[in-house]
Amino acid sequence: MQAGAAPQCGPASSTGAPLIALRPSVWLRGVAVACILIAVAAVQTTLGARLGMWQATPAALATFALLMLAARRHWRAEPASLKIGPDGLTLWTRAGRVIAQGRIAGFSQWSGRLLILVLADGSGRSRHLLIAADALGAGAFRELAVLGRHASRV
Repeated sequence: MQAGAAPQCGPASSTGAPLIALRPSVWLRGVAVACILIAVAAVQTTLGARLGMWQATPAALATFALLMLAARRHWRAEPASLKIGPDGLTLWTRAGRVIAQGRIAGFSQWSGRLLILVLADGSGRSRHLLIAADALGAGAFRELAVLGRHASRV
């Protein structure tokens, strides 16, 4: 696939470029839940050694509830779609609001499963974008990886 041609994965935006829908990543959410469970176990074990296991349970449950609420809030704020344009990427929420827009200024990729892009806007602020391979199609993931590699060399 050419670097300038965006894959046809969704309806066209107001500029005519196709939007690429992002699915929730099962892999990333599973890792987040596993980390939450590890933190809960750490609280339970640490406080259980000092207070007793039953007395530590409310603190462990509170930790679980707090971390799950934070994770849910983060998951709801994730971008729902993106557009690959000639001047960079644009990210939208499910409500259709633009949350980030800019050129790709940095890039990291791990084993074809995870991609981290750094978007820089016109004012010099940067935003990190974490994309798992299961969040979008293989072609779009490959195209973002190629764009990231080329942009990070400049």
